[in-house]
Amino acid sequence: MAEEKKGFFGRLVSGLAKTRDNIVAGIDSIFSGYSDIDSDFYDEIEEILVMGDIGINATTAIIDDLKKKVKEQHIKDPKACKELLISSIKEQMRVEDVAYRFEQETSVVLVIGVNGVGKTTSVGKLAGKLKDQGKKVILAAADTFRAAAGEQLTEWAHRAQVDIIGGAEGADPASVVYDAVCAAKARKADVLLCDTAGRLHNKKNLMEELRKMNRIIDKEYPEAFRETLVVLDGTTGQNALEQARQFREVADITGIILTKLDGTAKGGIAVAIQAELGIPVKYIGVGESIDDLQKFQADEFVNALFHQDK
Repeated sequence: MAEEKKGFFGRLVSGLAKTRDNIVAGIDSIFSGYSDIDSDFYDEIEEILVMGDIGINATTAIIDDLKKKVKEQHIKDPKACKELLISSIKEQMRVEDVAYRFEQETSVVLVIGVNGVGKTTSVGKLAGKLKDQGKKVILAAADTFRAAAGEQLTEWAHRAQVDIIGGAEGADPASVVYDAVCAAKARKADVLLCDTAGRLHNKKNLMEELRKMNRIIDKEYPEAFRETLVVLDGTTGQNALEQARQFREVADITGIILTKLDGTAKGGIAVAIQAELGIPVKYIGVGESIDDLQKFQADEFVNALFHQDK
């Protein structure tokens, strides 16, 4: 397990290389280039963080926290600010205890997200992870809007060796969820993972669809613990933050899966999402393989970003 963890940290470090170049290299040059801690010094750090997709609100809070610490600790040397900046970023990313209760209880997990963000793949990878933990998992192919989604999920179900309940293309997603709930109860599944369609440009329909699914689950499976995860594409930066905001308007989001963080310079968005929305990033993806979806740990993420040994 420790070996696997270390492997993932290594992949995280290499996956965040572009983000590191985007943020850390610039910050390091400020630390070494300034002899005094003055307003220009703070302005430059602020600009790099904002440009690095950490977001205006999170950046402002990080800078305010940094100024406060510098003052309290009477720090005069800019170089001494690096550790303080790192701890300020970590503090901004702290959200309430990130619980993975759905792993411990009989649960239904709705996974939503727009097309192309890696939603179906994330559902498949999550199914594989849960199966490896000895859980009985059933997948519901409730994204009946996109023709390939069902086939793709079936492929993942075979790979993860879990059952899948599907509907014909264009079928009512709520009816697929109903069938899947019946199957989950009959087969005594631990986790029912539902892949759903997320069409933000048509919010009213999406809202109605989610409401219908939720009503069915509430009525047919009231004892199940509920989790709603939204999948966001890390390469889209601020756009991902905006999507998270919009999904929050239509659903009770309990967590975020942030995909495609490898090879993007916009990894700072993970900081923005946690800090600005207060919704925990629960999983991140840094590659194609089934092991590349891992639980997200803010401190580990920031350590990997600044390439620090833990």
